[in-house]
Amino acid sequence: MCLVALAIEQSARFPLVVASNRDEFFARPTARLGWWSPTPGAPEVLSGRDLQSGGTWLGLTAQGRMAMLTNVRSGRPQEADAPSRGHIVTDWLAARESSGDFWTRTMLSGHNGFNLIAADFRRGECFWGSNADGHAMRIGPGLHGLSNAGLDTPWPKVTALKSRMREALDSSPTIESLAKQLFAALGDSSVATDDALPSTGIPLAWERQLSAAFIRTPDQRYGTRCSIVVITERTARASVTHVIERSFNATGAVALLRSSSLSDWPPGDCEGELVEVVERAPPPVQSVRVISTCAMPASSNTGPIDTKPARA
Repeated sequence: MCLVALAIEQSARFPLVVASNRDEFFARPTARLGWWSPTPGAPEVLSGRDLQSGGTWLGLTAQGRMAMLTNVRSGRPQEADAPSRGHIVTDWLAARESSGDFWTRTMLSGHNGFNLIAADFRRGECFWGSNADGHAMRIGPGLHGLSNAGLDTPWPKVTALKSRMREALDSSPTIESLAKQLFAALGDSSVATDDALPSTGIPLAWERQLSAAFIRTPDQRYGTRCSIVVITERTARASVTHVIERSFNATGAVALLRSSSLSDWPPGDCEGELVEVVERAPPPVQSVRVISTCAMPASSNTGPIDTKPARA
């Protein structure tokens, strides 16, 4: 993933909001949003999945953990034999150790440059860390942005996404309007002016192309593969968290819409409850509905659309 904005307690109605884009080569095989288990016995993860190296770029568990990862672009040589960074997300989601022990182990793991936002909402913890400078810091309530540099580094697309998220939070009366505005911001393909570009050790032409929130390269080999929005809506009766993924093909057209909703998430004394998994490949619309109470969610299909019932 290469761009994310995160709002914590910036709206009474929407206390947690995430908007993110994943940029990747289109030849890299990927599974869409769904529930899956990284290892036998590990908590199931709601996320997309990298089928080449495993792992993911953004995911959460019913037990209240969430993580988001971006690569660091600094001009330093990349180690070809370094472990896949996508496993850092699943490691956090399955970790039983303290956050301090996790960060110490991860910083020394030999990955190429990465940023990680890792939250354990049951414990009220949210951190950002990067092996670029070797430390982690707690994130409190606020509106934060992250791309391929440090947290809240004012790259044009980071500041633009944060600004548009603020506007959306201030002006959206419904979750539908909030999601619509966030996806519009994530779909912004405008590039920054040359004087505003960062200098990360790549050619100027690449800096220009990568300065857009929504990326398409002229050869259509690389670009924004999917946008994910996470919105927690708080009402008088309950909190429901909606995870919505838009996948794109190489031309930039929406290839698939997929969503999942969890009631009582982030969880308190019991685990989140999977309310609904819906997949849209317009047309038609096919859906699976699963209800459970304070239990691990049933797995939903992450491959092609399947109309068989999800396992109970």
